[in-house]
Amino acid sequence: MPPTSASPGIPAEFSAAADSVRRFDARHDLSIDEIPAPTGLAPFAVALAADIAPARHGRDSDLGTGRFVLLYDPSEPEEWGGSFRIVCFAQAPLETDIGLDPFLADVTWSWLIDALDERGASYSAASGTATKIISTGFGELARQGDGAQVELRASWTPVGLDMRAHVEAWGDVLCLLAGIPPLPDGVRLISHRRTSRD
Repeated sequence: MPPTSASPGIPAEFSAAADSVRRFDARHDLSIDEIPAPTGLAPFAVALAADIAPARHGRDSDLGTGRFVLLYDPSEPEEWGGSFRIVCFAQAPLETDIGLDPFLADVTWSWLIDALDERGASYSAASGTATKIISTGFGELARQGDGAQVELRASWTPVGLDMRAHVEAWGDVLCLLAGIPPLPDGVRLISHRRTSRD
């Protein structure tokens, strides 16, 4: 069972932050679950996995997938600039012509920064990579033709103990990568088209 503020041996600061991670306001486009946190990165961590709905049971979504990890180290590693660090990943398939856009990586990074700012998430020391992948199938995979994918890996140091805005910003970026624009509350897209490769 995930640690809560009542768990013995768990620092109160981490418990408060981890509880706020679990209280995110999820978009209807996303299926988000808590997963086992990676080990060896920090003394304490909590992790989430997200898939663009609908996802096949037990598999990452063909439409987009991501991970969010909140790390806590009371020793405040110098490279973090604090006791907390967020590490996230988001990935989605693209139309091949979009994948060829020379500005795609820049736009992907700007979406993350914009999402954090729009959600009011305070942070420092943001860093990361945006990668676009173009692939061509050969032999038995030739029928798949060309494909494209974008992948964002990022980390930043959150300010404060309430992490909900950070989780929600990560969800916004994943939806944007999957071609789902931000919508006003109460408004839903009827459908969206995305090329997937099995």
